[in-house]
Amino acid sequence: MADHKHGEMNVETQEKTFDGFMQWTTRTVIVIIAIIVLMAIFIT
Repeated sequence: MADHKHGEMNVETQEKTFDGFMQWTTRTVIVIIAIIVLMAIFIT
C-alpha cells in the first residue's frame, strides 16, 4: 500500500468543478430570489 503524503495530489480538476458548481449555485439563488421578489410585487 502506498504511503499518503499530504499535499501531493493534483486537485486542479476538483477545484474547477467546485468553482463551476459554486457559480451555478450562486446564479440559481439569484434567479430564485428575483422570481420571489417579482411574485411579491405583481401577485399581491
